[in-house]
Amino acid sequence: MKYSICLLLAVTLVGLSSSLVYASDPSPLQDFCVAVNDSNAAVFVNGKICKDPKTVTADDFYFSGLNKPGNTSNSVGSRVTQVTVNQLAGLNTLGISLVRIDYAPQGLNPPHTHPRATEVLVVVEGALYVGFVTSNPANPKMKNKLFTKILHPGDVFVFPEGLIHFQFNVGKKKAVAFAGLSSQNPGVITIANAVFGSDPPISRDVLTKAFQVDKNVIKYLQSQF
Repeated sequence: MKYSICLLLAVTLVGLSSSLVYASDPSPLQDFCVAVNDSNAAVFVNGKICKDPKTVTADDFYFSGLNKPGNTSNSVGSRVTQVTVNQLAGLNTLGISLVRIDYAPQGLNPPHTHPRATEVLVVVEGALYVGFVTSNPANPKMKNKLFTKILHPGDVFVFPEGLIHFQFNVGKKKAVAFAGLSSQNPGVITIANAVFGSDPPISRDVLTKAFQVDKNVIKYLQSQF
């Protein structure tokens, strides 16, 4: 019962907080534009094609399952359950989405960015060490500044659009958080995956010089992805 109340409060807070964030997606020009599954479409647009309003039902605005824990049995010990326009067609053009994040003890949501969205995160269970890094400074003598905080149930933290950020479970028990994002399709770039696991691989000469390490270190890191 206690967890159900926390879940309800979390979703409500995320929804209210996200609605106050200026959406990076275009403003809608009609009541709604329920997305059509365009995976087989011959023409692509910046967003999703609208479903005929006469065929729209309440199910187009409905998603179930965020009460279920995600499987954290993986190399980083976390699982993100997304509710973007790809899972909930009714989000199309509304400039908002939602995720649930589950963390095993010492679980990590690795450093990543959302190229199209600001994120507001609320913790409902456990303790998280969270942070983000500012973009490259205009003054070369200044460093990329890191902002961090330890969060507990009921605490909220904001990650500005496009900046590298992370969450790490510092507790001995599992942790759960919910986050609202200011885009129907925020996208995610996991830094390590993108740099060391690209297809085809980035040249080791490039990465050796970029990270100032031996080429064998780069070879090892690429082999992990």
